Amino acid sequence: MNAFADEKYACIRLDNQLCFPLYACAKEVVRQYRKPLEELNLTYTQYIVMMVLWEHGTLSESELGNKIHLDSGTLAPLLKRLEKTGYILRSRPENNERKLFVTLTEQGEKLKEKATSVPYAMTGCLDLTQTELIQLKALLKKALTGMEKYL
Repeated sequence: MNAFADEKYACIRLDNQLCFPLYACAKEVVRQYRKPLEELNLTYTQYIVMMVLWEHGTLSESELGNKIHLDSGTLAPLLKRLEKTGYILRSRPENNERKLFVTLTEQGEKLKEKATSVPYAMTGCLDLTQTELIQLKALLKKALTGMEKYL
């Protein structure tokens, strides 16, 4: 007898999970970004960092991490790689050695123009109508905001 035929185990069937299609879809969307981001010499996570810096300018590492939901342990090596590529500078003020600021370089700022092609390259990645995409984004934002209450 298959144990999963028992309703007791329905809660742990993969088909009954919300988390799995979210995970699988996110993974596939990020995979779709690889090709357009190769031209910018960026990974998807680096692209997110650059978008935040293009929008907000210089930020502290903690402000940046809060905006993209990454902790310092994950963000620090990513920022080091972006600095090696010449896209950002990391600096500490003399009066506060514990605080780290992230600033775009001229090269990083120039990359913004080239990056405008990425969203267009991603058009059609999800087989959803414009209305469905707007609804999905709104639902995901609502879910994320709700989860932040528990952090």
